[in-house]
Amino acid sequence: MKSKNLMNKRGISIRGKLRKMMKCICSGEQMGMDEIIPSSESLATRDYSASGYSSRAGENERKPDTSNIEEAESSLRESGFLNYELIMEARALLGRLEYQKGNIEAALHVFEGIDIAAVIPKMKLSIARRCELQRRRSQSEDIPPMSMHAVSLLIEAIFLKGKSLQALGRFREAAQSCKVILDTVESALPEGLPENFGADCKLQETLNKVVELLPELWKLAGSPQEAILSYRQALLHNWNLDMETTTKIEKEFAIFLLYSGSDASPPNLRSQMEGSFVPRNNIEEAILLLMILLRKFVLKRISWDPSILDHLSFALSVSGELRTLAHQVELLLPGIMERKERFNTLALCYHGEGEDMVALNLLRNLLNNRENPDCILELLLASKICGESVHFTDEGIGYARKALTKLQGRCKQMSSVANCLLGVLLSSKSRSSPSDCDRILRQCEALEALETANRTMIEKDPNIIFQLSLENAEQRKLDSALYYANQLLKIEAGSSVKGWILLARILSAQKQFQDAENVINAALDQTGKWDQGELLRTKAKLQISQGCLKKAIETYTHLLAVLQVRNKSFRVGKQLLKNRANHHRRLEMETWHDLANVYTSLSQWRDAEVCLSKSKAIGSHSASRWHSTGLLYEAKGLHKDALKSFGKALDVEPNHVPSLISIATVLRKLSDQSLPVVRSFLTDALCIDRTNPSAWYNLGLVCKSEEGASAMEAAGCFEAAAFLQETAPVEPFR
Repeated sequence: MKSKNLMNKRGISIRGKLRKMMKCICSGEQMGMDEIIPSSESLATRDYSASGYSSRAGENERKPDTSNIEEAESSLRESGFLNYELIMEARALLGRLEYQKGNIEAALHVFEGIDIAAVIPKMKLSIARRCELQRRRSQSEDIPPMSMHAVSLLIEAIFLKGKSLQALGRFREAAQSCKVILDTVESALPEGLPENFGADCKLQETLNKVVELLPELWKLAGSPQEAILSYRQALLHNWNLDMETTTKIEKEFAIFLLYSGSDASPPNLRSQMEGSFVPRNNIEEAILLLMILLRKFVLKRISWDPSILDHLSFALSVSGELRTLAHQVELLLPGIMERKERFNTLALCYHGEGEDMVALNLLRNLLNNRENPDCILELLLASKICGESVHFTDEGIGYARKALTKLQGRCKQMSSVANCLLGVLLSSKSRSSPSDCDRILRQCEALEALETANRTMIEKDPNIIFQLSLENAEQRKLDSALYYANQLLKIEAGSSVKGWILLARILSAQKQFQDAENVINAALDQTGKWDQGELLRTKAKLQISQGCLKKAIETYTHLLAVLQVRNKSFRVGKQLLKNRANHHRRLEMETWHDLANVYTSLSQWRDAEVCLSKSKAIGSHSASRWHSTGLLYEAKGLHKDALKSFGKALDVEPNHVPSLISIATVLRKLSDQSLPVVRSFLTDALCIDRTNPSAWYNLGLVCKSEEGASAMEAAGCFEAAAFLQETAPVEPFR
């Protein structure tokens, strides 16, 4: 009986408080906080507790009884004191109070009593008419059905409902609740919000929060496409967002596009200028957003955020636009980036674009400055760039050794990288050494440096093992080379094409041609068809070595078909990185040359000429093509034409070893009077490639033919040629 009396008293109290709230809404008066909530226990919570509901842990199974609130609403309606809109506003106020006190479930239940679908049409009409009145700045007979204060209150209630659902982990419902707000306002004002719209009733502030929250809710709900659409809605519609909020949304959207792993369809813009840029994929859209942010900083509209450049660097790097990245870095005002970071970034960009001299000069400026004593990464990059040109080998060795000196007692992995670079540089130096003694010394130092790199690396590095196998193979230590090649294959689990090819070349040098072909076949089974080019070319050469010329022609034909289909596919698809595209153009040209040489050996002159014409259509300046043309003339017995072709090959590439040997061979056939000239060509070839058996053999023939020449010298040349021929791979190791 006492419990029933207590519930009746609390019900009367609720109705009284609700009536007071309604009177305040109607009269515009304000109630004190103590008057609304006389104790720390909230209205809704007290009401639920009286009905046996508790929001404490373990008691959430029973639903709250809101009969007192509904009874109060019904009583007020019957008395004719207020209409339905005022009741909704009262619920909005009560729900806000519950939310502010942390009673999330109680607040949500109050908000759920608002019939959003019923008030949305009136809200749209009220917003549209308010905007029209502001635009005309005149009174109108079309009075909005709801005041902007009421609209703002209801929009805030829908937003707080979404926040309550978010707190309870119901992310999809929360997102749908917030989406209703944006869709309502966007439908009412398709051209966007005018200035100072809703500033007098917190409407703008609430919209800012909704626009910022909605994408996060879709992400939490596991709906990436909806998140992308909400980001675009936030940025493409005029919400009168402040600069800070817009910047935050643009940055978060760019990050989501780059790293979310979901593919975004191109934006469907309502209107755009003719010729304007429309991003086609995630990367392009992210780059556009980050460039906008960078532009805002340049115009001093936002403060500097270094993470913007970090994300832009990643986006432009993966899309192959390193020159664009370099341009953006160069546009930054002095002082934004540290001089060391700026030069290092630019050097990486230009190195990636193939402009190694520009990159090296930037690093030289940095390394020659005494204000930058700790430039280990820059030293390693400089030594790597130097290793790609025979003209800067000594400079690169100096950089690598300087890095090793600075790394003593420090990071072992960095020391391992430095030793690997030093080994590569010493190997390059050995190939251009004038004397055998110096060459052998450099080769020993190169192997020692590479073995040190492999030993000091904490975990096995595939690149170091590859370089070890390659160096051993070039020094004709084929057993060691084979050991490291097999080790590389295990570490990479067969994922690297160059590892398979190196293993096949080593086996071919051991004259295990069938095993080498089996290796290539295994690699083809594990490799995507677009990456099979080099493998198919190696397979064809292995078939030629076994005398299977028809099979080789079939393999070359298959390779050319793959390359042509690939070119057509990517012509209409996404753009390839420029260096990768150039690589495939070179591969196609060399394949035509190889096929022409096969047809020449079969005396099929017409087929060989067709192959050479196909190559010329791809690129007219090719030393390899002129060399194949010379071989064709030589096979026809047109020695003078052959000499002209070999000469043109040397005009294009003065260090083209096959042309140097071929021109020497033809000159020796034409006249014994030109033996000194022949010797000079062969000597030049051996200075470039000491392991070429054909050059040693032809030099032996010259020594044998020359009057007064040493028989021992000729024998030495023949012996070197025989040894190298026994261990020659089907194609050079490098």
